[in-house]
Amino acid sequence: MCSNKIDYQDSRAIVAWFEKNKRDLPWRNVNDPYKIWISEIILQQTRVVQGLAYYSRFIGRFPDIRSLAEAGQEEVLKYWQGLGYYSRARNLHEAAKSIQLNFGGVFPRRYDDVLSLKGIGKYTAAAIVSLAWNQPYPVIDGNVYRVLGRFFAVDVPFDTGKGKKIFEELAYLLMDAQHAGLHNQAMMELGALQCVPRSPDCYICPIKKRCLGFLSGNPQQFPVRQHKNKVRERFFNYFFIFYEGSAYLSHRSNKDIWQGLFEFPLIETSRSTNFEEICRTVEFNDLFSGTGEISFSSQTDEVKHVLTHQILYARFYQVEIQKENSFLKKYLKTPVEKINDFAVPKLIQRFLLSCPL
Repeated sequence: MCSNKIDYQDSRAIVAWFEKNKRDLPWRNVNDPYKIWISEIILQQTRVVQGLAYYSRFIGRFPDIRSLAEAGQEEVLKYWQGLGYYSRARNLHEAAKSIQLNFGGVFPRRYDDVLSLKGIGKYTAAAIVSLAWNQPYPVIDGNVYRVLGRFFAVDVPFDTGKGKKIFEELAYLLMDAQHAGLHNQAMMELGALQCVPRSPDCYICPIKKRCLGFLSGNPQQFPVRQHKNKVRERFFNYFFIFYEGSAYLSHRSNKDIWQGLFEFPLIETSRSTNFEEICRTVEFNDLFSGTGEISFSSQTDEVKHVLTHQILYARFYQVEIQKENSFLKKYLKTPVEKINDFAVPKLIQRFLLSCPL
């Protein structure tokens, strides 16, 4: 890593760029820690253009800590539906209840208290206290890692313990503590709009003259990543089972993806499997033994659904049965027209949109 003299002129240049180029977003120009918190959680893995509608919908239903804390988890998950990463919605709910219980319903101002809340790490805590109260804690998200990595030409991988410590030190050094909130917003926006992952237009960057990555001639070599996530492949076979105007739903309650959401009865296999092979499984026999004549009205092609560390391959079978067996009674039997009231994964939601009820 090369050295670069720290000077708040860099922070001032980034802020000046921000004032001219910032996007008009509903959580900007507000100091409500609750709204800042919700926006940051939504945007952690969602592009702004997609997150806007979800933010407005979520805030519309849960405008404050109390309304979120007093809601049921299933309703919270329903309003989060489509964003993915449902553990974040569950954590929001738990944190809101904790604020009601331990902080009198008032969002805590101390950084350590904010950090103690469920689902809030250093990045989110820093964003909340700096944007709401201008406290001098630097925000370090993916965009900021990129700006810092290129500006200082950091050759230590940012996804290691040593790298995280170096980036945190550099973030503190670069930040003008008197204008921490504005600086943090400017850094995130610079990474989102200007210092982009591929083909950045460095020639119009406000800090190009002192950016060691730009001066190296290859800014895209920074920041350096060490670890690559291992991707797991899974094969899902869903059965949309109809009986007397109702269908069956399963509540995912185990420590797996989509915890707390609803789905159709599922047979998971170790590989892509055709219908004839599925019919020979014990799970298929459990589902349909004793249900009388079975009518399969449709079957989808295998669809691919990509998650952060998993790739799902799914097929959907639409089935009508004559009788309900004892095994099916463990599922939630609900009128077909009520299925859209439940929080379901995006994979299920897409199927339902293509299969009008």
